[in-house]
Amino acid sequence: METANIAKQMIGFQKSVFDNSFNAIAVVQDQTETMMNNFMGQFPWATEDGKKQLNETYNYTKKARDEFKKVVDQGYSQFEKLFDQK
Repeated sequence: METANIAKQMIGFQKSVFDNSFNAIAVVQDQTETMMNNFMGQFPWATEDGKKQLNETYNYTKKARDEFKKVVDQGYSQFEKLFDQK
């Protein structure tokens, strides 16, 4: 029983580290998006089509990031259920 508690604590710690790292990366990505939008807005040679494609890339990246987070959270949830059963 002691081993299961230690394993649950380790999983909880790893989840916490992942969540904090993920949030830090998300902030960097969002700030980069803001910086690039400001950068592209200052140049007259940046076409609306180019800006639109850049925004589509940002949206795709956010969607992929959210889906990755969801899958990892499901994995941690499965680990927690596994240790709760024993």
